[in-house]
Amino acid sequence: MSEALDILQAFPAHTHADWLEAVDKQLKGKPFDKVLVKKTYEGIDIQPMYFQHDLDKLDFVNTLPGQLPYVRGTSASASVVNPWEIAQEITDSDPEEFNAAALNDLGRGQNALNVIFDNATCKGINPDKAAAEDVGKDGLSIATMADFEKAFKDIDFTAIPMQLHCGFSGVGMTALLAAHLKKQGTNPQKLTGCIAVDPLSYLAVQGSLPLPLSQAYDEMAQVTHWGLANAPELQTIAVHVDPYQRSGGNAVQEVAYAMATAVEYVRAMQERGLTIDEIAPRIMFAFSIGADFFMEIAKFRATRMVWCQIVESFGGNEESRKMRIHARTSTWNKTHVDPWVNMLRVSTEAFSGVAGGVDSMHVSPFDEIFRQPNEFSRRIARNVHIVLRDEGHFDKVVDPAGGCWYVETITGEIAKKAWEQFQEIEKQGGMFTFLKAGTPQQQVAEIAAQRAKNIAIRKDRFVGTNMYPNLLEKPESTDELDAFAFQADRVEQVIQYEGQADQAARDAALAQVAASKKNVTADTVEKAIAAASAGATLGDLFQALRGETTTTETVTPLNIHRGPEPFEQLRRATEAYTAQTGATPKLFLANMGPIPQHKARADFSTAFFNVGAFETIGNDGFGSVDEAAEATLDSGAKAVVICSTDTDYPEVVPPLVSKIKSAQPGTLIILAGYPQDHIESFKEAGVDEFLHIRSNALELLGKVQKHLGVTA
Repeated sequence: MSEALDILQAFPAHTHADWLEAVDKQLKGKPFDKVLVKKTYEGIDIQPMYFQHDLDKLDFVNTLPGQLPYVRGTSASASVVNPWEIAQEITDSDPEEFNAAALNDLGRGQNALNVIFDNATCKGINPDKAAAEDVGKDGLSIATMADFEKAFKDIDFTAIPMQLHCGFSGVGMTALLAAHLKKQGTNPQKLTGCIAVDPLSYLAVQGSLPLPLSQAYDEMAQVTHWGLANAPELQTIAVHVDPYQRSGGNAVQEVAYAMATAVEYVRAMQERGLTIDEIAPRIMFAFSIGADFFMEIAKFRATRMVWCQIVESFGGNEESRKMRIHARTSTWNKTHVDPWVNMLRVSTEAFSGVAGGVDSMHVSPFDEIFRQPNEFSRRIARNVHIVLRDEGHFDKVVDPAGGCWYVETITGEIAKKAWEQFQEIEKQGGMFTFLKAGTPQQQVAEIAAQRAKNIAIRKDRFVGTNMYPNLLEKPESTDELDAFAFQADRVEQVIQYEGQADQAARDAALAQVAASKKNVTADTVEKAIAAASAGATLGDLFQALRGETTTTETVTPLNIHRGPEPFEQLRRATEAYTAQTGATPKLFLANMGPIPQHKARADFSTAFFNVGAFETIGNDGFGSVDEAAEATLDSGAKAVVICSTDTDYPEVVPPLVSKIKSAQPGTLIILAGYPQDHIESFKEAGVDEFLHIRSNALELLGKVQKHLGVTA
């Protein structure tokens, strides 16, 4: 019999130093840091491999789920007992259509109500006083108790968690909700979820706040006091940092801005008579989930740890140090071109959210960015949750990333960098002062510019958009809301409602609201509830609370956008030209030599120009310069791409370019490749552009568009 294999002797362990020595030999003098270390947008160096000793300085790795500082989750059981809430946004504008969509989705797997209101509702302006583009814009239009009852018919608010995203004030919406429950005979004590009020986020997005910030804080405190007395499990403050991510920001910025915003709210509420243990549990944090899979997991773990430390510094108890996180898959990287790929994008992002331990989540329907999601797209998005839970079994594991040397290390790095940035914001006077100075807007814009550069050169890729386009794709339709027709319908409904109210009773109730607006207590909300029950509209309540104030807060708004947009616009311009002229813009491939000699670059060139919806005229290659020149000129193409090898270029490029330009001086000549030793001589010969893997695709495709007459 042969002896048993001794694995430890047959395969001796190697040290980190051994590994580095082996890597250095493979690199043959190339710098390790430049070749194998990746620098993220957060300024974090991602190593090619991590080791157990990387965790030596990370104290939190020895904690258990449910233990301080909650990096591994706020409960020992996590999703095993309480899986994340399936909190899909429902954004139908019409109350009755909203209700139909909500009942459908709640009956098919969704277990939390997540309501986005339109601009007019968030501003507290009735449809007849609002701009047409604000009525029904990106959310539900609510102005009256009748609207509220239509929208939430047969929905039991005490049976499911809810999120009502109210913008900068929640008094009016809380009044409508409480009046609705009162009419039903339902006790609000069982309400869970959040009346999501976030004036600083609103200010950062819109650029203006139609009231003094101090008054917004008064109203935040009024709702919070009311919640403590009447709905103790209901959160009443939100910190939306997703706009910073949707403007191109990075994970460290998100965490730092979230902490700075929350601290500003804590201090404002303390000034209005609330304690840290009353405030902290009533804050919901709302994040976007980006495409960097492991970074996003680490972001949520780091956020809980930093928040725990902040609440501790305020003297909060262990329960108050727990953080509630709602997340939504990002809109920043979603595409209108080949939008079906969005289904894959949201799947990995949702995976990150679940693995990072979010408490509730919205998975974007694939068509969310360009039309009102329909039943099909909502179902596919909702099913991502269900697949992760019921087939991926993420409700059977606690902190799945725990112990991963890579994730644990970058968790610590995000926390450290975010804490430093948060402290800098505090030194500057807090988040509002920071916004007024335009600093976070500028910081986010700097990261967005880095992203834009990498997108342009296709280092950052959007499959189907700036890489691997599907030219057979038929563009998905966009359903534009007829803003003026919708506003007219809503105005008629509000006028009808107002005509049925007892005007004297309503006016008396509103006078009570106005008289108590400076009382930072639950009493103001109680009076607003009474006014809503008496027929006051949302606009009436806002007016009673505001009076004739003309004071506003203004800042430079964030530049919310999507990364793929420039490439989408470029492609759509070519498609529009093709539809108008009946001819697709073409480039001729002057392939030199046999197929193996030119194929790689010809294929690369075809794929490159397909991104701009251009057509390339291919061939099996030419044996001589004369043949290539003749075929090029016969094609009638106004642009040509020469494809061969660097070795052959010195012999064929100058004479080929000369023949083409002598016959057609206006021809755009592009050389596939970047033969460094011949760049200047080829330019002198007449080569206009060089196409290679580091090319600025956006810039080059734009030049081709202009040359071919697609754009002016």
